[in-house]
This record gives sequence, C-alpha cells and structure tokens, in this order.
Amino acid sequence: MYFSDVIGQDEIKARLIRSVKQGRVPHAQLLTGPEGVGKLGLALAYAQYICCENRSESDSCGICPSCLKYQKLEHPDLHFVFPVIKPAGRTSVICDDFIGDFRRMILGNRYFGLNDWLAFIGGDAKQGLIYANESEEILRKLSLKTYESDYKVMIIWLPEKMNIACANKLLKILEEPPEKTLFLLVSNAPDEIIATILSRTQQIKVSALIPAQLSQALLRDEELKLSESEANFVARIARGSYLNAVRIAKENDENKINFDRFVQLMRLAWQVGNRKDHAALKTLRRWSEDLAASPGGREGQKNFLAYSQRMIRENFVLRFAESEINYMAGNESDFAQRFSPFIHERNVEELMNEFDLAERHIEQNVSGKMVFFDLALKTIMLLKK
Repeated sequence: MYFSDVIGQDEIKARLIRSVKQGRVPHAQLLTGPEGVGKLGLALAYAQYICCENRSESDSCGICPSCLKYQKLEHPDLHFVFPVIKPAGRTSVICDDFIGDFRRMILGNRYFGLNDWLAFIGGDAKQGLIYANESEEILRKLSLKTYESDYKVMIIWLPEKMNIACANKLLKILEEPPEKTLFLLVSNAPDEIIATILSRTQQIKVSALIPAQLSQALLRDEELKLSESEANFVARIARGSYLNAVRIAKENDENKINFDRFVQLMRLAWQVGNRKDHAALKTLRRWSEDLAASPGGREGQKNFLAYSQRMIRENFVLRFAESEINYMAGNESDFAQRFSPFIHERNVEELMNEFDLAERHIEQNVSGKMVFFDLALKTIMLLKK
C-alpha cells in the first residue's frame, strides 16, 4: 500500500513520513476516526514506508524486495490482528485461521468496514471479536527475531473488539515492548478501548474527508460510472467517508431495507398513537419480531438503529430549510417532506436517546424482540408529543 493509494489525509501522511525521516517512530500508535476515511490504508502505507529499502521523499519505492512483499501483504515481519468469528464446533480460533481471507479482503477493497469483512468470511449474522487466545499468538510472533526488516510491525485492526483478557495481555506488551517493534492500532471507537491501552499509545486523529476529495475519488472509480453531478451529490451526503460514498452510490440492499424498516416503524407508531389503531400495534409487534430474527443478526440490527438515528437527525435538520446541512438520498428526502414535521424540539433528543439505548442493548445481547418492541412503544409516545 502506498500513501498515494489513500484518499486525502495529506497532513497525516506528512506527519508519518516526518517521523521516519527524523528517526522518531513511536512504538505504539493509534489511528482513530470515522469508518471509511483511510485509517487502515495509512497504517499499511506507513509500515511499508518504514521498511522500504529505497524510500522517496513522499512514498515507498514499490520495487525493492520489502515493498514487493508488502504489496502482497506477505512480508514476514508484518503481522495482523483483527476481529474474527468462531465457527460452530470450534473451541478456539485465532486470526491466522483467517489471514488468507484478510489479505484478499484488503487487496480487493482499499476501503471496507467490519460488516463487509464479516460478510466476506460468512459471519454476517455474528459479531466479530478478537478472542483471548490471540494474545498468546501476539506474544509468540513478537518473540521472534526480525527476518528482513529493522522493525516487526503488528497492525491491530479494531482493537475495541478485543476480548478483555486479550486486551490486558496486550497492555503488558505495550508497557514493555520488544525492541524495534511497532504497534499500529486502527480504531473506529477509541472510547471502547480500555483506558490503560489508550494511555500507552500516541493517538492520531484521522479526519473525515472533504466532499471535493470524495467526489474526485468516486469519479476515478470505473465500476461506479458516476457523472460529475452524481459524484458531487453522493460526496456531499457521505459525511466524509469514502466507504459511505461507495455504499450510497451502489444503493446497496441494506440501506434500502433499513429505509423500509424505518418508514414502517414510524408510520405504524403514528397510526397507533394518533388513530388508536390496534391492528397497527399488532403489526408493530410482528415488525419487532421480524427484525429480531433478521438474517443480518445483531450487526445488521445495530446498523438499522444507527441508520434510524441518522434519519431522525436529518428530519429534524430539514425543518430549518438549510439544504447544505441536510444529507439524504432521493427516497429518504421524499419521505422526509411528509415526516419531518413530527420530529421537533419536544421529542428529537428523547428519540435519539432511545435508539442509541436500543443499539447498546443489542450490543449487550439483550433479547432483540424485547428491545425492538419496547423501542416501538416508546416511539409511539414520543411521536405524540
């Protein structure tokens, strides 16, 4: 991976390159920021640049033996840790069981998220985790001498998904790291990482991309085949994430499903609250049961709740008639024209809180049927305000 492969982030690139030139490479760095802004790409480009035998002022050479191996993600001094799923019947699992798939995922998709990865390995109905026994693998790999480079590089993608036992063992390694070992942690949610690990890493905040950068990147994607006006619109509503931009451009099925679920919930809740429609209440119960049993599992349910929070926010903002701060696609915007009057100062904060609470309950493995029907009942009351 080259720095030039990463969209934008010029200040971060310059900072990372400068640390190498000055010989001041911190042993543990944490790249944080929204999903889809290039954090993993930056970590890979940085590692390749550090190990490059003939680096330039702005990027790795791409032709030395180290770069050639990095471009295949097969350098012997490069190690990965990432969330995995535990197949049925297995008592333990480690990242190396999935390393071939992870390499293919990165090489085929410069930008991808946790749900994309889980779907790729057939675990989209499960939550990915970094299990406790991974810590033994980390210790084993870091105890080895370097094969070809000055540095052993350990890239930990989404450390917030790390089992607490594994996190505690990682902390000990970070406190007393082996010589010439570089940890690059890549996180979407640093607030979910244990505080003692955070305190032992140098944090690098990777910002959302600006629309102009997203638009240019979308136009270069030959698979999307967007016009300039389409690319500009998608870039504006993607909230600084290239991953979001591609998903919006492709109008993936999940967004359509989440939109339909959101519309159904709000319409049924309004009918129950304002028309005392008992049949709609029964339909709401079925809605909650269907969502709890949906093929996407808990990750899909969390995605729906996150999507709903975005829609609540957008419908509230629409009331201010400021188009430059509104980020909705065509079908969402059409629905919002009729729905937005029901999202106002008296209920918007409580609605956001209830959907956020439901998302946390799903994360904690609370019964989906209970969570979603309770959410539906609270939505009925809040839409009446």
